[in-house]
Amino acid sequence: MTMSDDRDLQPYREKRDFGATPEPSGEESTGAELEVPIFVIQKHNASHLHYDFRLEINGVLKSWSVPKGPSLNPKDKRLAVPTEDHPMSYARFEGVIPKGNYGAGEVIVWDTGTYRNTTERNGEPISVDRAAERGHITFELNGEKLRGGYALTRFRSGDEEAWLLVKKDDEYANPECNITEEKPASAISGRTIEDLRSSR
Repeated sequence: MTMSDDRDLQPYREKRDFGATPEPSGEESTGAELEVPIFVIQKHNASHLHYDFRLEINGVLKSWSVPKGPSLNPKDKRLAVPTEDHPMSYARFEGVIPKGNYGAGEVIVWDTGTYRNTTERNGEPISVDRAAERGHITFELNGEKLRGGYALTRFRSGDEEAWLLVKKDDEYANPECNITEEKPASAISGRTIEDLRSSR
């Protein structure tokens, strides 16, 4: 995978005081790069509960805030608001961001795994970074909770850029399952947001 330009993480770092928050600065080594890119979804109880959906693209985690979280129902069009790129080391971050800091609140890794870019145009594959620039990415997730095809598509909401996250109608679709309610705990630690809140 392509390494990130340090400038990609400048907005992330400018919003945070790393002497006051346990979040990674992004200067830490993440070890050997993997051939298969990762995704992570972090459940984040900040000013409002939401799910941060992140795809590894060019050595950073491209990020979207999804207020209602992902769905297994292909008919659900979930709003996904783009946020700043996060460092790869953020993919394993769980903990409490202290009050007074940007994004204060509890964070767990709700789901994580790898993904495969499936974006095409006129039958020809398009790289995931180019797909992100064009505003339409299709991909297959191989996570602990989410599997199968999804799409992220950009649209305009007034003067703001927003995206929609939609499940593909495949063997992993399940309109009857509310996945965020049925599986609320962390995919890596088993903890819930409530567990973190009670430990503060």
